[in-house]
Amino acid sequence: MQTRIGILGLGGVGGYFGGLLAKAYTESEESIEIVFIARGETQKAIIENGLKVISDESEFVAFPDLVSNDPKVIGKLDYLICATKTYDIEESLLSIEKCIKKRTVILPLYNGVDAPERIQTLFPDNEVLQGCAYIVSYIKFPGVIRKLGHFEKLFFGSINASLSKLNALQSIFKNAGIQSHLSDTIEETVWEKFIFISPLASATSYLNQNIGEIINSESNRKFYVALLNEITLVAAVKGLAIPNDIILQTIQKLQKSPQDATSSMHRDILAGHKSELVSLTEFVIKEGAKYEVETPTYQLVFDKLSSELDS
Repeated sequence: MQTRIGILGLGGVGGYFGGLLAKAYTESEESIEIVFIARGETQKAIIENGLKVISDESEFVAFPDLVSNDPKVIGKLDYLICATKTYDIEESLLSIEKCIKKRTVILPLYNGVDAPERIQTLFPDNEVLQGCAYIVSYIKFPGVIRKLGHFEKLFFGSINASLSKLNALQSIFKNAGIQSHLSDTIEETVWEKFIFISPLASATSYLNQNIGEIINSESNRKFYVALLNEITLVAAVKGLAIPNDIILQTIQKLQKSPQDATSSMHRDILAGHKSELVSLTEFVIKEGAKYEVETPTYQLVFDKLSSELDS
């Protein structure tokens, strides 16, 4: 019997991991079908030339079994991996709700931490996992993904999904060469990623600087660490069992990241695109208010960026 896996959102994350899945399973002996849910220029480029993934040392082109944004053509899915921007969660999922059956397992791979709850609201009967990915990658052109550096890890898990489905998905990922980890403490794992991405997105966007410029300037680094302290305190007061040295770990992760890279939120703001300011910055302010934790540096970022985006 076929296992049908849909990839919704073919940006840096969905494009990279979707590319590895398509490379491994399209036209293979395995009864696994990979479906790219794409439209416009991306759909056209992949149908004509496949999805190209370029890393520092190598590149490959993958053709999925199917590329479409028409629910009638896509059909029912067994697994759905979601990697759009957080501001597109509801609209993108509702556009393909006919493809989601009761047994469809949904894996969100977004930058924020509020996605599973939002998806569960839309599909209360479905198993919605928690997940996150560490990777520096972006769309170079429609149908072309550029990955920077060596760092790539995918974490997923659930406290209530069936173990057989989790193990089946882990096996699919491993066989495709994806560095995936099935986590027993997935909420903490997702928040650890959020503690990495949220201050970085907020600092790079507010200061208009890349990773190297933040690490190597004393004033920029202080600003970044202030954000890091605020979000870590929010996580601790929420009762999450995060490592005691999470701040040091996060700074070390940043130091290992490509110095000329920046956050996807910063790239979106520079390009004049819609940004994930609500999920990556305002969410921390609202969580802080809920738990009576002050977040003045986050407030500074949100006030400046939201006024700039409004103007």
